[in-house]
Amino acid sequence: MRIPRGKVVAIMGGSGCGKTTILRLLAGQVKPSSGQVVVNGQSVPELSKARLYALRRRLGFLFQFGALFTDMSVFDNVAFPLREHTDLPEPLIRDLALMKLNAVGLRGAAHLGTNELSGGMARRVALARAIALDPLLMMYDEPFTGLDPISLGVVSQLIRRLNDALGITSIVVTHDIYQSLNIVDYIYFVAAGSIIAEGTPTAIRASTDPFVKQFVNGEDDGPVPLHMKAPPLAEDFLGRRND
Repeated sequence: MRIPRGKVVAIMGGSGCGKTTILRLLAGQVKPSSGQVVVNGQSVPELSKARLYALRRRLGFLFQFGALFTDMSVFDNVAFPLREHTDLPEPLIRDLALMKLNAVGLRGAAHLGTNELSGGMARRVALARAIALDPLLMMYDEPFTGLDPISLGVVSQLIRRLNDALGITSIVVTHDIYQSLNIVDYIYFVAAGSIIAEGTPTAIRASTDPFVKQFVNGEDDGPVPLHMKAPPLAEDFLGRRND
């Protein structure tokens, strides 16, 4: 799997197939049992603790439900990584935090508490916080989950626009095929620990691969079966086996 610099790449697949584990490997939270994990020319599993933390400061991460600090205001949430990881003076931190909030359309919400935000607004604040340090790589873990159609469209377009405006690279782990096909440059499908299909949105739409067709069209049966393997009905309900 290769993620080209400056591109938006989606990783898709069924629940539990290892999509989020890929993000954890990239961030050095877990080490691979085999193979290589290389970010910006650095082998992540081989980094010292200090160098790993330095790399993480260049990674942005949008958690599935935002993971905002509930006892902080919107402004302080976005300012937090700037205060934690830089020695910038407070006036400059203020300007940078407001710029990031403005980039997601929420500069006017800087004074609000997190309990005053809608789900879509909270996701956008979390996105502003994730880009506060101008990351090299942005990772999104199910960024569209639980959003209404308007918020979903706003967040998806922000991912694309911020990627292009900031010149970063983005990896989007998602189940939302419709939004992904509209904003990403490339898609990987993962199943059973392997990459089983990949391609551009145009190629994915035209794919005849049974798994890809089932996933894209939301079909209830196919390579991913509707029914789990089970004994015959007669054996379970009537207590007899078919010979």
